[in-house]
Amino acid sequence: MNGADLIKGVDFLNREKNIPRDLIFSGIEKAVRLAISKKYETEDGIVVSINRETGDITARFGDVILTPDELGRIAAQSAKQLMIQNFREAESEEVYNKYKDRKGDIVYAIVQRVERGLALCNLEVDKAEAIVPKSEQIPGEMPHPNERLKAIILDVRRTGNRVKIVLSRTHPDFLRRLFEEEIPEIQDHVVELRAVSREAGHRSKVAVSSVDMKVDCVGACLGTKGNRIKSIIEELGGQERIDVVRWNDSLQVLIDNTLKPAKVDEVFLYEKLGRAIVLVKDDQLSLAIGRKGQNVRLASRLVGWDIEIMTESEFTGSLEKAEAFFNQIPGITDDLVQQFIEAGCLSYSDLECLEPEYIAELAGITEEAADDMLEWAEETARTIEVEPRSRGPREVSVPKPVDTGDYAVDEGLLGGGSSEVAPSDATEDVGDEEKQTAVADFLNTPSDPETGPTPEGEVTA
Repeated sequence: MNGADLIKGVDFLNREKNIPRDLIFSGIEKAVRLAISKKYETEDGIVVSINRETGDITARFGDVILTPDELGRIAAQSAKQLMIQNFREAESEEVYNKYKDRKGDIVYAIVQRVERGLALCNLEVDKAEAIVPKSEQIPGEMPHPNERLKAIILDVRRTGNRVKIVLSRTHPDFLRRLFEEEIPEIQDHVVELRAVSREAGHRSKVAVSSVDMKVDCVGACLGTKGNRIKSIIEELGGQERIDVVRWNDSLQVLIDNTLKPAKVDEVFLYEKLGRAIVLVKDDQLSLAIGRKGQNVRLASRLVGWDIEIMTESEFTGSLEKAEAFFNQIPGITDDLVQQFIEAGCLSYSDLECLEPEYIAELAGITEEAADDMLEWAEETARTIEVEPRSRGPREVSVPKPVDTGDYAVDEGLLGGGSSEVAPSDATEDVGDEEKQTAVADFLNTPSDPETGPTPEGEVTA
C-alpha cells in the first residue's frame, strides 16, 4: 500500500467510524512495530513513524531501514490483527462515550434478526449495535428483520471490546418521550407532564398540568378530535388505552381524578403508612378497581401511595375487626387502639410500619415496651390474622432525570389484604428471570377514538 492509499483508508475510517485520525495512525504504527519485533524477535531499537500528510511509513531496526514487504506473511498477519483490535476498541470507546449519557432518549433502530424473542438491531444513525429484549417489547409485538423500531435507550453496557445498547418500548419514560414529541405545549413548557404509570400494551395513566390558566392541559394532550393522542396510541401498537388525568396538588383530588370514570365518595389519607382508603358505592366498586385491579394499580403508581378501594360497609367492618385485634395486644389502652386506627392501621402487619419510638410517644411508654408490642403483633399476625398485609417499596413514575436505576428495577406495588387493594404486579408482566436470561444470553454471544368535550379530571383515549 502506498502513502496515498493509506491516507484514503485513514480518512475512510475517520469518516465512517468516527475514529480520530491520530488514533488510527498510532494504531498502524503499533502494528508495524509488532510485525518488526516478530521478525527479529526483539523490541529493542525499533522505530516506526508515519507521515500524517503523505502516508509514508518510516521503519527502522537499529541502522536498518525496512519496508513492509520485508516483514513476511506471519508478521504482517499479526500486525493486521493488532490493527483490527485497536480499531474495534477505539470504535467501541467512541460508541460508549456517545451513548452513555443518553439513557432515556428516543432513537430509531433497524431490526437485523430475532433470536428467541430477542431483537438484535443496529441504530439507524450510526449502525451501533442494539438489542430489544422480549421483556422490553410491547406485548403482542413481533419484530421482523428490516423493521424500523422506535424506542428509548434503557442501558449502555460494555461487553469485551463491544458496546451493547439496550432499548425499551415498555418503560413509562418511552410514553413520556412520545408525549413530549407529539404535544407542542409540552415542548414549550406550557403543559407539564407530572407523572406516568404504565402497563405496556394494555393501559396507561398520564397526569398533566398547565402553567397557563388559559390552556386546557388535558385538551392539549388530546388534540383536535383526539388526533394527538391517536398518534401516540398508534406508535404503541394501537391497543394501549391511555387515561389523561388532570394533576392536582391536593392528593385527595388527584386520587379522585386518577380513579375516574368511577365516582368516589370519600378519600382518607394515612401519611404514616403512605396509604389512601377510598370509599365508593357498591355499584362503583368494580369500576374503581378495574379489570384484574388494573385501574387502582395504575392510579396507585401515579400518585405514589397505596390505594385501597372499599365500600362503606367494608370500611366499617375493617375498623371493627382492627379494634378487636388491637385490643388483644398485651398492655394496650383504648386510647392507643384508636390512635393506631387513626394512623391507618387495620391489621397487626400494618403496625410493622410504625417505629417503636412513635408508638412509645403515642402511648407514653418506653421504647422497650413498644418494641415488645410490635414483636407480639408480628408473631401473632403469622398465626391468627385472616388477611395479613405485606408492605414494601412502591414503584412510582415521577418526573425526574433518567438514570440506570429507574430502568434496571421494577419493584411494583405492595397492596393490602383485601381484593380491593392494588395488586403488587401486573398479571401480564414478564418476570425478571426471563429478562435477565435473555439479555445475558445475548451479551455472552459474539456478533460481527375520537373524543368529545374535555371533562374535568380524566380523559380516556
